[in-house]
Amino acid sequence: MQYQLVTDTQTLAAFCQRASTKAFIAVDTEFVRTRTLYPQLGLIQLFDGEQLLLVDPLADIQLAPLAELLTNPAVIKVLHSCSEDLETFQTALGVMPAPLFDTQLALSFLDRGNSVGYARMVEEMLSISVDKGESRTDWLARPLSDKQLDYAAKDVLYLYQVYPKLAADVDAAGKTAWLFDEVTLMQAKKRASLPSEYAYLTFKNCWKLRPKNLATLRALAKWRQELARNKNIALNFIVRESNLYEVAWRLPAKRADLFTLHGMTPQEIRRYGESMLGIVADIQQLPPELYPPRVEQLTDFTAYKAMAKSIRQVCEEVATAHGLPVELFASRKQIHQVLKWQWFELDETRLSGLQPDLLMGWRKSLLNDALAHLFDDRIKPV
Repeated sequence: MQYQLVTDTQTLAAFCQRASTKAFIAVDTEFVRTRTLYPQLGLIQLFDGEQLLLVDPLADIQLAPLAELLTNPAVIKVLHSCSEDLETFQTALGVMPAPLFDTQLALSFLDRGNSVGYARMVEEMLSISVDKGESRTDWLARPLSDKQLDYAAKDVLYLYQVYPKLAADVDAAGKTAWLFDEVTLMQAKKRASLPSEYAYLTFKNCWKLRPKNLATLRALAKWRQELARNKNIALNFIVRESNLYEVAWRLPAKRADLFTLHGMTPQEIRRYGESMLGIVADIQQLPPELYPPRVEQLTDFTAYKAMAKSIRQVCEEVATAHGLPVELFASRKQIHQVLKWQWFELDETRLSGLQPDLLMGWRKSLLNDALAHLFDDRIKPV
């Protein structure tokens, strides 16, 4: 196996120019995301069937030629389990690959397994055993070892070989348009974000809090979210979610009170104790009419179980009729997404600028008006 480690813009640009004439290329990334909110790009793998490049983004190199290739509409980018790669490219290059064929997603559409790993796919399709031992190594360390580089190169080498067969199978099943539509939906979700003032809605058990405590959690979650984004720190490396919830629940008034909270670490108190206490104090002065509304649960609604069952039944019938796994077409989470969209005052999907999966794209086209009929033709608008 031959590959080239690229650290200069000229070599990358020449490859991208040649690759722009290809029908498809295989793409992968290696990144580190241990203490940061956003992934830190460590390596980019590219294979166009002739030349295999390992691009070092930490070198003195301009990645603009790659961004242009990744968004070239004439070249299909082939990735496996692309979710984190999308976020990595968006963070590092400001673009997401498109059009994009996700081989893991293709296997799901063909009902050959849900979330099939790369090694299993290669084993089943190419009868080649892949060693994943280097997957969790430090991709930001330099120099990268030969073992790391070999491992990274094989990711796109085999991916390139798998694509033609998978693409043909998906096309024969009449599911190609659905697959690309699903990737477009994934990209939209990656670009969207819940406004920081609503970050508290993602906290487990937030529905249990009284109004003043909920207002405190709203302020604490907003503070943590904005700090994480500004400093690129993973949320739980600021203050763990359970500990932030405890602050909102107990409303500590002084530093000593923080040490009595279950789970709160000395490091969290040392770094962020004063900020948390300041937020708690501020909310004490907040007029009750400015408290957030009670957080709703689906179980609050008497029609929940019956409606969820009806939606599930309709989706199962449609999925079966089109040879789709039910969990791909309509997971429990996606069914709940529709119900929250219809019933909740504060719905995370709407607040993020999105729509429920079942009410858009290829799923909507297959369901036709079936869901609308379940809601007496009163589906909420965007």
